[in-house]
Amino acid sequence: MNLLLDTQALLWFILDDPRLSGKAMDSIVDTEGMIFVSPASLWEIAIKISLGKYELPGHFEQFWDRQFHINDFKLLPVSIIHTSRVVDLPYHHRDPFDRLIIAQSLVEMIPVVSSDTMLDHYSGVERVW
Repeated sequence: MNLLLDTQALLWFILDDPRLSGKAMDSIVDTEGMIFVSPASLWEIAIKISLGKYELPGHFEQFWDRQFHINDFKLLPVSIIHTSRVVDLPYHHRDPFDRLIIAQSLVEMIPVVSSDTMLDHYSGVERVW
């Protein structure tokens, strides 16, 4: 099964953070499908780094190039249909990064690995945690 990682799940997986649930970890490691990352997650992380709210162990671009290669992650490009889907989303969630990830999940019919229970309010979003 293909999976889409939200920003927190992506970071927790990469950094081997114990806050990543066992089910989420197993789903990521054991999937026979593809693991997708939204550019929204990388953008969110870049903004937090530029604001001094977060640090990565290494240069941003090199760090992510290496992680995508090691973990065989695929970037899920943002398309017009994804952004169009954001227009129709109810405002259960106000975070613009999460709203784009939700829209991508709905359009592509890919479950989202996320601890965020707000995703459960969106009809059609399958959350793995």
